[in-house]
Amino acid sequence: MITETRHEPATLADSTPLLPLAQSYLKHHPLAAAHFIETMSEHEALTILKALPPNLAAEVFSHLEVNIASPLLGMIPSEIFNEIIPKLDPQKASAILIGIEPEIRTKLIERLPEKSRNEIRELLTYPEFTAGRLMSTDVIALRKDIKVDEAIQRIRNLALKKTPFSYTYVIDEDSHLLGVITMRDLILAAPETPIIEFMKTDVFAVNAFMDINDVANEVAKRKYLAAPVVDIEGKLIGIVKTNQLVGHAPQDASRDLLKMFGAGITEQTFSPIMYSLRKRLPWLYINLLTAFLAASVVAVFEDTIARITALAVFLPVVAGQGGNAGNQSLAVVMRGIVMREIPPSKVWNLVAKESTIGLINGVTIGLVTALIAWVWYGNGMLGVVIGTAMIVNLFVAGLSGAAIPLIMKTLGFDPAQSSSIVLTTITDVVGFLAFLGFATMLESYLM
Repeated sequence: MITETRHEPATLADSTPLLPLAQSYLKHHPLAAAHFIETMSEHEALTILKALPPNLAAEVFSHLEVNIASPLLGMIPSEIFNEIIPKLDPQKASAILIGIEPEIRTKLIERLPEKSRNEIRELLTYPEFTAGRLMSTDVIALRKDIKVDEAIQRIRNLALKKTPFSYTYVIDEDSHLLGVITMRDLILAAPETPIIEFMKTDVFAVNAFMDINDVANEVAKRKYLAAPVVDIEGKLIGIVKTNQLVGHAPQDASRDLLKMFGAGITEQTFSPIMYSLRKRLPWLYINLLTAFLAASVVAVFEDTIARITALAVFLPVVAGQGGNAGNQSLAVVMRGIVMREIPPSKVWNLVAKESTIGLINGVTIGLVTALIAWVWYGNGMLGVVIGTAMIVNLFVAGLSGAAIPLIMKTLGFDPAQSSSIVLTTITDVVGFLAFLGFATMLESYLM
């Protein structure tokens, strides 16, 4: 059945432009069209894509499976390539590009707009000693809705172009890993049976950023020949084979996974002194300016502090707690940036979560601080002032610790070097302003 139908689109493509009826179908049913193109040879698929208008070719291409799209991407005309890549999710674009020969991939990436180029380059660079660094893209992935006879034909076609496979995986239309099927089950099933009906759903997978030591241990424990590799959203992007792990797993699994500042930082341990100074000194000048900004806030309330000297005792407490809370959020988000654990759709969820944690911390720490101030100075209102200021500052610290590195990265700054300086400024200014502002408003109760 497949053999009879797979040549029809090629016939349509031989007449340029493609028949209006065929174009209309491809325009309104791009997923079905992509599914159909996947059953063709590379030559036939390429003929179809070349015959389509670039925008329509891009729409169909975005629905192709990664292992089909990779070889095609290096062969399509420039105008189609330039139309396709900006429309693809960076995660999918990088998954497709990683399956292309390095020399060709480099040339293709150079043709991209700067923003897309930078995003994809970052996604293509996995930290050393992680599954992503060792994985291969030679993997068979079949959509969940195809039937046995079509699956067998697909495997035959792919096996001619790739190395032998140990496992065949099942994915949904967005490339999420759903299950695995064995050749035995595939051969014994009826030709019209959808593969989703007999796939095994308890499939073991490793994250692309999983330490090789851990991957080796898990694969050896299960006696698997290979393990599928997924990204943070559970999308299949490759496979790690047992023979790739031998001799590569590091002995020290406790190395610092937060060697993370490599997400954007270019300074290395033994970079030249002048280079390091050029990278660091401008931020120290900025830090000096922001320190004076915080000092100016204190200066505004100089008279209040002179009248209520107890306020000076608690200024470093408010600033220190805000800085520490903010740095906790900052560390979590920085790790998430480098480990690609923060998909764009969940950025604001993360900011909201860290803000909530900051608020809860503010309430609990604020109550304790208020009690200490009350007992120490015998003034309950002083406790209320510093407790309230603590709640405000820790809430802002959580919010800022999450938002600042994300904003800095979006603006093109290195979040590792710039975030902590901005964060310290915000927590100092907000902490001083809240504490001294509340004290000024309630001054008559503090005397």
